[in-house]
Parts: sequence; structure tokens; C-alpha cells
Amino acid sequence: MDGDTLYSIGDLARRTGLTVKTIRFYSDRGIVAPTDRSLAGYRLYDIEAVARLDFVRTLRDLGLDLHTIRKVVDQELSLTEVAAAHAEALAVQISTLRLRRAVLTAVAKRGATPEETDLMHRLAKLSEDERRRLIDDFLDAVFGGLGADPHFAGVRRSMTPELPDNPESEQVQAWVELAELAQDPDFRASVRRTAENHAAERAEGDTAVLHRDPVAAVRNQVRPAFITGIEPASPQADPIVAALAVHYAHVVGRPDDVVLRRRLLALLETANDPRRQRYLELLAVINGWPGPENLSPVLDWSIQALRARIPG
Repeated sequence: MDGDTLYSIGDLARRTGLTVKTIRFYSDRGIVAPTDRSLAGYRLYDIEAVARLDFVRTLRDLGLDLHTIRKVVDQELSLTEVAAAHAEALAVQISTLRLRRAVLTAVAKRGATPEETDLMHRLAKLSEDERRRLIDDFLDAVFGGLGADPHFAGVRRSMTPELPDNPESEQVQAWVELAELAQDPDFRASVRRTAENHAAERAEGDTAVLHRDPVAAVRNQVRPAFITGIEPASPQADPIVAALAVHYAHVVGRPDDVVLRRRLLALLETANDPRRQRYLELLAVINGWPGPENLSPVLDWSIQALRARIPG
């Protein structure tokens, strides 16, 4: 067959893989107009109709509506412009679908109530500005009024989630859970106590060692004992607890006595809130950071060891 050959709708259907009904529909809409008609009145098409139909099918597979497709094939609209606009629209749809998937996945995992499901859905739909205000409100409640110490400004930045423009489903799920945590009054109060304790230590202590906070000391001094299996109340733990207490005494500039050890115990108990660890884990997921070290077992060991050595 050469370029002058005309094809019936049935011929086009066999060549393009489209159904006769679909080709007739496109023809009725003027998207693929017939070149001529047979003596019996049947529509006939030239070879260009084959290429046009293939192009139309590709655009339909990409999700374009027939009105837009007709403008493209008639060169009333630039394919480049249409593709850019459609890609942008798809990005919005994908983002919406990710949010829905994240909420439904969280509901399935947690067995959420209708009220919790509604809350998660609303949190997932927040705009970037709304998300920022929610987190700023949380961080203001935690760090507000503690002065202009640059240390707290750095901690505040390190606790700020930054959900990317095109988040993965896991990041959206993490954001929803973190936002719920940030609005929990009891969690806010717990983190506030930790911040206030740290502010008091920085105000009292030796500036040369202030950056070495007790939790960091637990990580460095206690973890080896925990790993080797030393029991918190055993005699083998005595020098480890003594070194931890001496370090803390040096940090706050006070003698190592029962009062100081009780204060250290209270500080570690506050820092050992499992919600704090969960916040850091969720923050890492949202920001694409490596997962944080879980210090809860080492803090548990330190708390048990201190309690065993404090009278009463």
C-alpha cells in the first residue's frame, strides 16, 4: 500500500489496535477526520490518520482530555506547553495521593478512631506555612524565654522538620505523627523541663565543659558498661557511676553529693522520655537524616545505677 491508499475504520482498527467504536468516536469529535467517503457512504482515511491515531492514543495514555488533544493535533496548542501544564497537574495529584496513602496506612497500622483519622487527615493537608506555624508554636513553647543563648538557637534548628516538596509516603506518615506529638501538652512540658534544666546548668556551670551535657556523658561513659553486661547495681558499676557524677559535678560547679546525684537522676529521667526518642526518629525520616542512636537502654541503665546508690 502506498501513501494514496485509503483505509476503512476496520482497516485503521487492525493497524492501530484501537477499537472501531473508539475510532468512530474520535472521528465524530473531529480529532481524526475522514479523508473521503466510499460510494456506500463509509468513512475512509489516509495513512496520516494512522500516525494521528497513534499520537492521540499516546496522549490519552498520558491522561490528557480529548478537548486538549484536539487542540494539540490541530496545532492550536503547543505540545510543550500542554505537557508542562499536565506534568504540574500530575504533581499535585501525586502529592494528594501520597497524603491519602499516608493517612490510610497510618490508620491501618494504628487502628485509629474516626476522630484520630480526621485529625491525621487535617494534619497531612496543612500547607507549608501552616506546618511551619505549628512547629514554631511547639518550639516557642519549649524554648521561649530561655534567653538568647546561641546554643538553644542551634538546638531549635536541629529539632525543626523540613518536609520536602515531593515527600515520600513514609515522610508524610512521619510528619503526621510528629505533628501530633508536637501538639501533646504533656510532651511539650517534658521537653520544656529538659530545656530548662539544661539552661540552668549552662547558667551555673564551667563554660569550658558546658557542651558536655549529662546525656552525652551517658553515651560516652556508660555505654561500654551496658554493652559488656555489667549490672547497674553491681560493685563493678561503682566507678562508672562515680565518674558520671564527677563529670556532672564539674559541669554544674557543685560537689558530688546526694543532692547532686538526685538532681542528675531527675535530669536523666526527664531525658529518658520515650516520646523524645520517637520525635528524633520521626525528624530523621522527614529530613532525610540518618536514624538517631537510641540511648534509652543506656539511660535506663544509668537511672537504675543511680537509684541503687542514692539513700532513701
